[in-house]
Amino acid sequence: MLFKALAAGYATIVFCVVVIAAVVTTVVVYDQPLSPLTPDTSPGTGSAPSPEAQQDIPAEMLVLYQRAVGVCPGLDWSVLAAIGKIETDHGRSPLPGVTSGENSAGAGGPMQFLAPTFDGVIARHTLPPGGASPPSRYNPHDAVHAAAHYLCDSGAPGDMYRAIWTYNNADWYVRQVLDQADAYTEPAPTQHHPGTGDCDNVQAANPEAVTVLRFACDQLGWPYVWGGDGPAEGGYDCSGLTKAAFAAAGITIPRVAHDQYYATTPVPDGQIQPGDLVFYGTASNLHHVGLYLGAEKMVNAPTFGQPVQVANYRWDSDQYFGATRPLTPRSPTRADSGAAP
Repeated sequence: MLFKALAAGYATIVFCVVVIAAVVTTVVVYDQPLSPLTPDTSPGTGSAPSPEAQQDIPAEMLVLYQRAVGVCPGLDWSVLAAIGKIETDHGRSPLPGVTSGENSAGAGGPMQFLAPTFDGVIARHTLPPGGASPPSRYNPHDAVHAAAHYLCDSGAPGDMYRAIWTYNNADWYVRQVLDQADAYTEPAPTQHHPGTGDCDNVQAANPEAVTVLRFACDQLGWPYVWGGDGPAEGGYDCSGLTKAAFAAAGITIPRVAHDQYYATTPVPDGQIQPGDLVFYGTASNLHHVGLYLGAEKMVNAPTFGQPVQVANYRWDSDQYFGATRPLTPRSPTRADSGAAP
């Protein structure tokens, strides 16, 4: 196993670019065109979640673990998740000091920080937006990002054993974290992206997703128009297309990509479904969005001079950020089965 092998090596140690599309119309700031992109400087989310990870870790926490490792290049999300599991069962433990107060050792929050340790981390590092103001060790966003910074400050990923030992000075704790991290990264028997990736044979988890994708596919060929919401304006931009597609299914989402991401439910990497939104950029500047069609394809309005089209949803230096789901899957539905749009 990856982390058991890593542990053996140290077992003797004790210790949307924001040009913020600031062209403002009367009240709307539109998304930046997809191209050109600046390369993503984050290390990605690391290994794929195992079936155990997907079943055991709450979706919101899994996304947090995966995103937070961006502050510590090379750190795998599964180490953060293993610490979160051992410390508080990902914040679900009813014991004192998880959601408020402190335990007998003075630790608090989902990642069980001592107040001086947490204060020291946030004094050294600025946490990304999305948490409490001021940062709090009881806020999951702040606690997980602070834990990633603390591990990095303590030697991760180069000396993972020492970094985890610094988090809790016990050899049994290091072994337990590494074992749990291994369990969270064991590959599933099969890995695949559902759906066809074909507008002529749309497949999705529920009728609403089928309607959304059918609408988007019907717009293929319309020109890219920055700030465009549809044919009345001569075409679409990226979030204009996604907003209109969900409106066709009776679902209202915000107008711009950044707001669409934060108004919908994050989907852990490896669990993307047809009809999900896929986003590109950074936490503070999500500048492009598309609709996942399946088979690693998306429907999107890319940029000036390129019409609404089907394209790969991942490519080199794509600045892919993540996916969200405005829909709740029900029984599988095929677009060619006669389901009502």
